Amino acid sequence: MISSPATQFVTYSVNAHIATITFNRPDRLNALLPDMIHTYSDLLDFADADPQVRAIVVTGAGRGFCSGADLSILGEDPELVQGFLQGQSHKTVPGKYLHLSTPVITAINGPAAGLGFVIAMSADFRFAKSDAKLSSTFSRLGLIAEYGIAWLLPRLVGLARATEILISGRTFTGTDALGYGLVLAASDDPLADAYACANDLITNCSPASMAVIKSQMVRALNSNFNDSADDAFVEMAHAFGREDLAAALAGKINKVAPQFPANK
Repeated sequence: MISSPATQFVTYSVNAHIATITFNRPDRLNALLPDMIHTYSDLLDFADADPQVRAIVVTGAGRGFCSGADLSILGEDPELVQGFLQGQSHKTVPGKYLHLSTPVITAINGPAAGLGFVIAMSADFRFAKSDAKLSSTFSRLGLIAEYGIAWLLPRLVGLARATEILISGRTFTGTDALGYGLVLAASDDPLADAYACANDLITNCSPASMAVIKSQMVRALNSNFNDSADDAFVEMAHAFGREDLAAALAGKINKVAPQFPANK
């Protein structure tokens, strides 16, 4: 068995088919050091490769989700900040979630700023604490829209709202995020919401179907309707040949949860 790449600052656990990744620097509101980004990326791959993992939940320890890159390292050595760029590409984080077979769910339990905001948004399902404070912050630090958020955010909430969020860099709440359509729910316990979502997916949805649908949507974002429809016909032929449809129908007939194959 390959050992988990988790560290003390990014922890990992699996329970009942749910992998939980937790940013774990609560004294710094889980501010990210360069190595933590690579660890997070590796853990997403690690969870996705595990056939027992059917959903991935990402959250933060203590009262914060992730306050962004820890820029206090500039005080130690200005060149250390370049560590946030080393080895990074669209194949790493946060956009990696788009290319995983396993659904990723973020439980935004507190402040999510800068890179932490990008990670919070870079998920298939997002839940926030009602009073959590979210902000892109980049323009207020003399930075730019980082890690692909300029591509992602307009697709989540439309160009007008994304422009306002990214250019102003202002802070808003989890309740505001719900109104904008950034999250599916805003409550006192987003982690419970995230686990409820994960359990629903695990109980009722085919791992193979979820994986294919995710890849379909990514391809469709950059194609026209005709190509997307033709792509669907190809995937339909594959789906009709898998065991999953029979498992779903058997579950409905017997009024029990479907017993889907574990393969994603």
